[in-house]
Amino acid sequence: MSAVDSAVRVPHEVPGDEFAERGGPGIWWRIARTFLRNKAATCGALLLLAVFLFCFVGPHLYHTDQLQSSITYANLPPSHRFPLGTDGNGFNVLGRLMVGGQATLEVAVGVGALASALGLAWGAISGYLGGVADAVMSRIVDTLMSIPGILVFIFLATRYRPSVPLLIFVLSGLSWLIPARLIRAETLSLREREYVQAARGAGARAPRIVGRHIAINTLGTLVVSATFQVATAILIVATLDFLGFGLQPPTPSWGNMLQNGVTYLYDGYWWEVYPAAAMILLTIVAVSIVGDGLRDAMDVRLQER
Repeated sequence: MSAVDSAVRVPHEVPGDEFAERGGPGIWWRIARTFLRNKAATCGALLLLAVFLFCFVGPHLYHTDQLQSSITYANLPPSHRFPLGTDGNGFNVLGRLMVGGQATLEVAVGVGALASALGLAWGAISGYLGGVADAVMSRIVDTLMSIPGILVFIFLATRYRPSVPLLIFVLSGLSWLIPARLIRAETLSLREREYVQAARGAGARAPRIVGRHIAINTLGTLVVSATFQVATAILIVATLDFLGFGLQPPTPSWGNMLQNGVTYLYDGYWWEVYPAAAMILLTIVAVSIVGDGLRDAMDVRLQER
């Protein structure tokens, strides 16, 4: 996860209360226009949309049975009936790619949303309060970041059956630390701005200042961070599934498709490994490209240029 920390920089210098001084919600139209001018980011967004449609709409158009295995159809090569062949249990690989992507994407999006919300609350409060409170909250973050995540997953996998909600909760509990550090760093700058000082002088309470004037002006950093959190979560979920600590059968996922397919790879059954690996790679690349495009679109200097 440290790669995300280095990849996501604080995107811009906020000139005053951005929503108040720059036309309110109109700034999001400028961000969208800048994003769409980035051809790579637009292609990444279209690819990501295609992945979501493939996983969530595809099963309604291409019906397959992903619950009852059939050894009679095990390890069949791609054909007209089975466009991507079948796996060792006789499941249609194309249909399994669609259904398996649902769990992977649900976990990734859930982690991105929950980790960003937790990081926003913790970082904004820590940065605004400063002093002893900031020091204590920062040390808590540093301590939690030093805990090896794989040990947590192994411990939980031995005591509980991994599920989508459990993975979202556990991954979010380890992923919110990076957004918290990013938001705290930006809050330290925002709390010294004139509009924050004016609100404080007018008698506004800390919760209102944090929510109305600080948190809302860190949304650019938060959105960019969330995209990288999603990409990282997809990779972590696939790794856990491959190692056997993630979602367990009969729940399909791209990671356990890889785990099952590797067994037959040396037999020449390439269709049981490469499609799942390609979906993981394409999705991570698409999310990363979208994150880069959002980072550039939310850079005030590029908008002004």
